[in-house]
Amino acid sequence: MMVPPLSERPVTEEDEEQFRRESMPRKYTLRQRWADYRADAKANRPKGAKARVRAWLHVEPFYWGMRVTYVVLVVGAVFAVYINGVAEGWWHAWGEKPTVAATTPAARPAPSASSSTEAAMSGGYQIGPDGVLVRPAEHAASTYTKPELPEEAKENTERGAELAAEHYIATLSYAWNTGDTQSLASLSVEGVPFADGHIDAINGLYTDGWAYGNESKVTKIVKVEPVTEELGAQPNTIGTLFHVTTTDGVSCKRQRITISNNEHTVSFALYMTWQNERWLVTDG
Repeated sequence: MMVPPLSERPVTEEDEEQFRRESMPRKYTLRQRWADYRADAKANRPKGAKARVRAWLHVEPFYWGMRVTYVVLVVGAVFAVYINGVAEGWWHAWGEKPTVAATTPAARPAPSASSSTEAAMSGGYQIGPDGVLVRPAEHAASTYTKPELPEEAKENTERGAELAAEHYIATLSYAWNTGDTQSLASLSVEGVPFADGHIDAINGLYTDGWAYGNESKVTKIVKVEPVTEELGAQPNTIGTLFHVTTTDGVSCKRQRITISNNEHTVSFALYMTWQNERWLVTDG
């Protein structure tokens, strides 16, 4: 029996229906695509941990650059959160071991015949009418002396810039101990993030709190040298870099006392610019 060629065979309705089904676009969902991708990746994955590590390491330089960029961004984000947390008081700087004084209200004795009421106390501190612990009189702001600017710091010399920078550090401690941020603000130009950050932090603390016992001492003068305008500095600028030993002391925020008497060393880098016949902080 001779079978006619396909071109000569009659086309039946079943053939047409089968052709329509096969030519219709197939629905390819995202789930199916993901499943196919995972299956293909699993099938092509190197066998063994050592082979996988080699495959991960042997990539093009572009992808290595991308990996390094991602790591740097993550580390930078974590460091930024850490610095912001220390500034806001969410946690303490690395190496500090602050102690928080107990502020459980002490038991109040029964009123005596000679006194119907007594001042409310908390952790040995009297609670003021505004709900903030009263600052001890022996550590009042008036017990601190405002630092004086040395005469040599008024000269347009590198030594003058160095002494003016040391005076700024001393005034910063004075501001923490007294809440006097006007004296600190007068030593820098407007719009310096470094200076504004300290001023905002001090003003925020003294809104409903206080501090005393903050100390800073310059232990090493690392560098004092002119800074060129090519580096983004203003004209007549001297860069100073100090190592400073500092102690945070005691601070109060409403009814919470934080004690941090541990010394730690920090670096202070200040740009001192000669303006209006005096040295001012223009960056830090």
